[in-house]
Amino acid sequence: MQAAASPLTNTSAPATGPSINSIMNMPSDQPAYDLNLANRNLENASPAEIIRYALQHSKRPMISTSFGAHSAALLHMVVSQRPDINVVWADSGYNTSATYRFADKLITDLQLNIKIYVPSISAAHLNARNRGIPDAETDAHKEFSRIVKIEPFNQAFGELKPDLWLNGMRKEETEFRKKQSVFTFDKSRNTTKVAPLFKLSEAEVESYIAAHGLPMEHDYFDPTKVAPNQECGLHTYVI
Repeated sequence: MQAAASPLTNTSAPATGPSINSIMNMPSDQPAYDLNLANRNLENASPAEIIRYALQHSKRPMISTSFGAHSAALLHMVVSQRPDINVVWADSGYNTSATYRFADKLITDLQLNIKIYVPSISAAHLNARNRGIPDAETDAHKEFSRIVKIEPFNQAFGELKPDLWLNGMRKEETEFRKKQSVFTFDKSRNTTKVAPLFKLSEAEVESYIAAHGLPMEHDYFDPTKVAPNQECGLHTYVI
């Protein structure tokens, strides 16, 4: 009996998309190529093929990471193809000790070209100001999220000016993400967003991690999320 094809690999003909000759000449506030066409033509592409295609059509790529439980998968996939890519971590200052050790291990093991951005106000100062993390769905929490997550991340964009943002967004994670696609354009940051793992399940991501002997760390905390299935603000940010 023939084994089913893995969503992490693809032995068919290379994925195709817009011609390399059709990109790089569009205004900076527009996608460099037809993202709808890319989504159609790479409908059945593996994550590795999506990453390869995206990198071929980028001059200044970056990948973001939270060093969450499954972060090793996408980091490994991307640096396998572009070892020197800028890896952006917006460190809120509220991560667990386990997460910081996990980050150190991945930075060393994968030799990441890490770029760390931190809030302008320390966690201790914010805790004193707010008497802890503000309650969800309040103006205080929105301002808190802006300080610890959005501002540092936008600082990275301002300094690095990426034309490609590779991210670990997956369709099954939140209601908002179910409405997204692999290739999208972030108008607020003038950047093409690509989510290579978008169609994978958590089990499939963990299968990749196990197959490549990568670590996982479930002791993770994001102070900007009121629940695991809600957004932290990075993907919903609008100026």
